[in-house]
Amino acid sequence: MARQLAYNIANNKINIVSGLAKGIDAESHIGAIQANAKTIAVLGNGIDTIYPKENITIAKEIIEKGGAIITEYPLGTIPQRKNFPERNRIVSGISKGVIVVEAKEKSGTLITVDFALEQGRDVFVVPGNLNSKNSVGTNELIKQGAKIITNYKDVVEEYKGGEI
Repeated sequence: MARQLAYNIANNKINIVSGLAKGIDAESHIGAIQANAKTIAVLGNGIDTIYPKENITIAKEIIEKGGAIITEYPLGTIPQRKNFPERNRIVSGISKGVIVVEAKEKSGTLITVDFALEQGRDVFVVPGNLNSKNSVGTNELIKQGAKIITNYKDVVEEYKGGEI
C-alpha cells in the first residue's frame, strides 16, 4: 500500500518524504523512484552511513533521481534508537502532511503523528483490518479525527506541488 500510494502521489508532482527505514519507509521511497520522481530520505544517523544497509541501493536511486538524503547528525554518528524519533520530527516538519499506512498501538509512527500535530500538519490514515495489531494505531487515529484515505486521490485533492 505504501509503495502504491507513493507512486501515485509522486506521479501527481507531490514529493515523498520518509525515513529510509525498513518496511513502509523504504516502500514509500521505492514508489517515488518508480514514478521517476524526487523523494527525500531523512536519516537518524550521519550521512556517511546508510541504515539499514539493505537500503543502500534505494539511497543511490534517490540521489540518481534528483532526490535528497538529509540528516541533522554529524558524520560518524551511528544509528541509535533514540535518534529515530528525533528524525521523525524532521520528516513531519518538512512535509505538509503525514500519511499513516500502518501503526501498532505504540509505535514510532505515532511519535511522527504527534510531531505532525504539534507542527500543524495534516494527518492522513489508511483504515486497517480490525483484527490486525498493525491497525490498532491507525484505527484509533481515525476515531480521533484523522483524515481517512482510501486511495491516492484523497491526498492529491488536498495537495498539488509540495511535500508529503
